[in-house]
Amino acid sequence: MAILTIERKVLEKNDQIARVNRDLFDRNRVFVVNMVSSPGSGKTSILERTLEQLRNSVNIAVIEGDVQTDLDAQRIAKYDVPTVQIVTKGGCHLEANLVHEALGGFDLQNIQLLIVENVGNLVCPANYDLGEATKVVVVSTTEGDDKPLKYPEMFRNSSVLIINKIDLLPYVNCKVEALRENARRVNPTLTILETSCTTKAGIYDWGEWLKKNLLK
Repeated sequence: MAILTIERKVLEKNDQIARVNRDLFDRNRVFVVNMVSSPGSGKTSILERTLEQLRNSVNIAVIEGDVQTDLDAQRIAKYDVPTVQIVTKGGCHLEANLVHEALGGFDLQNIQLLIVENVGNLVCPANYDLGEATKVVVVSTTEGDDKPLKYPEMFRNSSVLIINKIDLLPYVNCKVEALRENARRVNPTLTILETSCTTKAGIYDWGEWLKKNLLK
């Protein structure tokens, strides 16, 4: 019971700060995407392809979350977009207060799209609101097709599922239709996209989804 009480208080405090973040984003008309996944799904590669497609037409900023290094931020640096790295020092997810502190590194009035690449984890980030407009969960075909059933809360709390690394389908034990069906069993309203960062299949559609939602 004590553990549940502590967890509730932690989440309540997080939600308070998330509301402050959301108010900041709304006042500055910034569309915020919280990208979540297990490690190795290809989030950073998708982010790179997204920047290649949109950076000349959309003002984009990035928050990179990582447990220990700034390697992903180094990859993003070559795209010359405002980027803040958050190193959690072992923490398994980003929290609203960390995002709030990172916002001091941006001029929100000149940002249309802020992409937060969360720490690789399909458990903890599901319950931590950062103030984002939407959660986007990325699953690679190398992970199989049962992830939505194993981690339902993440898929239930997300608006978009990106099935990544579809170029590897001939070589892995994953059935895309089964993955889609399992995801829709958990969340019937999910928007589902299929991508490959190697062939760039589906990347255009993902970029168009982002631009469409920027206009709302």
